[in-house]
Amino acid sequence: MRRTWSHTQEVPSSLVAVANLANCHRNDPHAAQLCLIRISALFALAPFLLAAIFCIAACHSRPTLTPQQTEGKHLFDGRCAHCHEFNDLALKKVPPNLHGVFDHAELPSGAPATDANVERTILSGKGMMPPFAGRFTDEQIADLLAYLHAGVR
Repeated sequence: MRRTWSHTQEVPSSLVAVANLANCHRNDPHAAQLCLIRISALFALAPFLLAAIFCIAACHSRPTLTPQQTEGKHLFDGRCAHCHEFNDLALKKVPPNLHGVFDHAELPSGAPATDANVERTILSGKGMMPPFAGRFTDEQIADLLAYLHAGVR
């Protein structure tokens, strides 16, 4: 049931207070009534707006990593990201970003994007990249490759 006020009736002070908070009353009790209607409509839509926000957030959430990919991320963050993500060593020639490296048919070097080529590059080095042979176990290489296949940051 909707209540309207005539010109002779006084608008309740609570309505004016809400309108004052919303800064849309313009010292007019009838404008305050309209403002309250707008505020009520906004509150009625609030659950739908919140649901939409949560749905959008869920669509953009990061995929869950497997335990192997999580270990690969840990290795990447500790041993690769210094050059391939942050370049905090201030290298003049910035190494390629490896996130999504398997999303392309070729590696930045032009070689086919295969596990064997990535593993060879890690272990033997290439160009400015030093070799990492003896610094990773076979299991760690597999974890790192699994993380790179995930294509996440």
